[in-house]
Amino acid sequence: MFEKIKTALFGNQTEEKLGPPPESSQDQTINSYDVRMPGQANMEKSRIAPGFYRPIPEETLVEWDAPARPFKKHNRQFFSTVLIIAVLISLILFFAGQVLPVAVVISVVFLIYVTAVIPPQNVHYKLTNYGIYVDKEAFSWLVMGRFWFDDKAGQRVLEIELYKFPGRLTFVLIEGQTPREKDLEGALSEILIKEKPQLTTYEKIAAWLKDKIPLE
Repeated sequence: MFEKIKTALFGNQTEEKLGPPPESSQDQTINSYDVRMPGQANMEKSRIAPGFYRPIPEETLVEWDAPARPFKKHNRQFFSTVLIIAVLISLILFFAGQVLPVAVVISVVFLIYVTAVIPPQNVHYKLTNYGIYVDKEAFSWLVMGRFWFDDKAGQRVLEIELYKFPGRLTFVLIEGQTPREKDLEGALSEILIKEKPQLTTYEKIAAWLKDKIPLE
């Protein structure tokens, strides 16, 4: 059963579309293109603890490997622009007597350089009826809020809101390597609400700076 789910989520090599078969093949008794989620679990009351129910076994729905974060190669103009902006901000802060913020600016520039130069490693993801695993770290459905799809660094990503650190999970989607967007949406919609939250103040400032001061 779960092999069919994995086939449906990852796509079928001989068929690009999910859904009912064409009219010419309606006589087939097995439709391998439907996304079949686990059946309704039977909640059985505990015979020992009144008011409690027996635990439901965890079931893996799909697994895949993908980069840990979006990544885009930048040209020399990008690094030159970042360096010039950092030097100007540092000089302003230094002459204003704010030495500690200068160290923060240097740290941010170093972080930008590292993330822009070093490609991310592949991470193993697993979707179960209990939640999502990122390598060995587990995130329960109970700590998740909304989910939505977005574009970052020229790549399609899935974002899931968290009620704990780090506040958000980001999954890079790669055609042919990760589950398809529409299939992930169908599965996650059974548990979470698809809704893109409003931009935070920091995100609004970053978007404004990106629009006014293009780095490339």
